[in-house]
Amino acid sequence: MTNSGHGIFFDGATSARHDAVVELAPDLLRIRDAGGSVLAEWRYDELENLSAPQDVLRLGKAGNPVLARLEVRDPQLAAAIDARSLPVDRSGRSERRMQTKVIVWSLAATASLFLVAVVGVPRIASGLTPLVPYALERQLGAAVDAQVRASLDSRHAGAAFECGSGEHEKSGRAAFDKLMRQVETAAGLSIPLNAVVLRQRDDNAITLPGGRIYVFQGLIDKARSADELAGVIAHEVGHVAHRDGTRTVLQAAGLSLMLGMLLGDFVGGGAVVFAAKTILQTSYTRAVEAAADAYAVALMARIGGDPRALASILLRIAGTSHSGPRILLDHPDTHDRVAAIEAMAPSRVPLPSTGERREAARPLLDQAEWAALKGICAGT
Repeated sequence: MTNSGHGIFFDGATSARHDAVVELAPDLLRIRDAGGSVLAEWRYDELENLSAPQDVLRLGKAGNPVLARLEVRDPQLAAAIDARSLPVDRSGRSERRMQTKVIVWSLAATASLFLVAVVGVPRIASGLTPLVPYALERQLGAAVDAQVRASLDSRHAGAAFECGSGEHEKSGRAAFDKLMRQVETAAGLSIPLNAVVLRQRDDNAITLPGGRIYVFQGLIDKARSADELAGVIAHEVGHVAHRDGTRTVLQAAGLSLMLGMLLGDFVGGGAVVFAAKTILQTSYTRAVEAAADAYAVALMARIGGDPRALASILLRIAGTSHSGPRILLDHPDTHDRVAAIEAMAPSRVPLPSTGERREAARPLLDQAEWAALKGICAGT
């Protein structure tokens, strides 16, 4: 590589032009006049590439109060200076290195965000959920509830979207409330339950944070007994007890909603809207659903209902077409859930007088109450 060559030097103090010899020392660029006197010594990291025609390398010293400059027209000498000085960078080597660094750091940042979203946020949400006060969870449920109702109430029925308020629906509402009192009393949760029936044709039920349970009209139409309906509700109560809705919302909506919880603000931003969509679209995992099923079996046994009723209605609605959420069906496989429920349910017991075997269960509602409940969405 060239170590010396010729250039033109301007000292910046006068207009004099000096034919100069340029020497490339290991650490600096040295400029001498024709007599060998040193005109300037500039370290390579101090060089500044000045604007010049394409075939001219024009250099100065960065931060130099004197506007001295060196012009080099020898392409080999210019290339040698470029190779030694990072600030000069006529070849674009530094820019390419910077672009590579930007790409690498961008990929690293993307990977970090992915790990936070996939691993960090779910772990934070799982750890945070048991620490959320019930009062705060009810506020979260109220915020999500407004969005969920807006999504479900496609006809904008408003208050009429909720069944049980019409003149011919009041007896059905009374029967539903009686069923819920039995379930809630046996559950004995620290958070009160708020269950309502909605005019929604899907045979389903969903749970929101804060003890809110929506039972859809389609589920009541599909149920053949109060025990079947109570079994589904008991399953949803299991999600309330395990705070599955709160954990799922926190996992899905991410850090923005967690920050909102800390600040007590759930309405601002799009986090609550996203959380509501998550409630409507997300199916729980196999382990979460199995835990809710086990809770339902135990709860039905405590209220004296049929613990196998949940299995019966699950098996009946499996495979039907749904336009909305399918929380009851997706995870795990319905037949696996039914088998697990049957295995967990208490054994049949013999009647003392006859030895005949029957379920140790009693009707949760009498025939008249059940008939009224079936008509809770009959309208006025």
